[in-house]
Amino acid sequence: MTRIDATFAALKAQGKKAFVAYIMGGDPDAETSLAVMQGLPGAGVDIIELGMPFTDPMADGPTIQLAGQRALDGGMTMDRVLDMVRAFRKGDATTPIVLMGYYNPIYSRGVDRFLAEAKEAGIDGLIVVDLPPEEDSELCLPAQAAGLNFIRLATPTTDDKRLPKVLQNTSGFVYYVSVTGITGAAAAQAADVGARSGADQGGDRPAGDRGLRHHHARSGAGSPAWPMAAWWGRPSSRRSARASPWPRCWPASPPLPQAPIRPDPGLRPGG
Repeated sequence: MTRIDATFAALKAQGKKAFVAYIMGGDPDAETSLAVMQGLPGAGVDIIELGMPFTDPMADGPTIQLAGQRALDGGMTMDRVLDMVRAFRKGDATTPIVLMGYYNPIYSRGVDRFLAEAKEAGIDGLIVVDLPPEEDSELCLPAQAAGLNFIRLATPTTDDKRLPKVLQNTSGFVYYVSVTGITGAAAAQAADVGARSGADQGGDRPAGDRGLRHHHARSGAGSPAWPMAAWWGRPSSRRSARASPWPRCWPASPPLPQAPIRPDPGLRPGG
């Protein structure tokens, strides 16, 4: 049983849902990013999604694109993301950590090497958004063999014929993309998410959600773009490196960072 499995089991026994929060590794810099990560459990976060910065984030909107650009500009690499996890684990051996990103940096590093290092660092699961179920032998099955959950995405356009294939090798939880489009593009509708997340659970499988500003999912909810938008929407004098006040003071509709998206500078795989 992974930390993710144990967390959902404990919360279910208490009649609670999981609060999953995303941060980009290395945004705005490695030191601040680690401090924010260390503050999340004390703020009520049950599971941390840690983004691996990548130059071509095809599924992400401006908020996460900009976060990745800031991290890369600051010299963030996969090695440094894993070092963040190791540093976090020195003070927290229980909070689950899910690495979220794209396959190219993993492929460039080598799957076997990546899985061994991720497991050693203290990673519990992976979300790799550009690997469909048809490619499970590429990373999903090796990850599970290494003791890591592989978390699959389902969307509003995942029909009943496709869903069993999506769920086939999913573990940890199902990441339900509750809006059609990129992250941060729109707010999800509670009625739609509630009905759909129940179907996506595939029995007792927990369902996570993207695009939520409130706790609508059956077993857990989170919003990748929102915490960072809240952070960068504040004046610099009010940005605390410690994240403990965040869940209690996020604004209802935080502004997105006002900065242009630069052209793709080219692949920069971590390492």
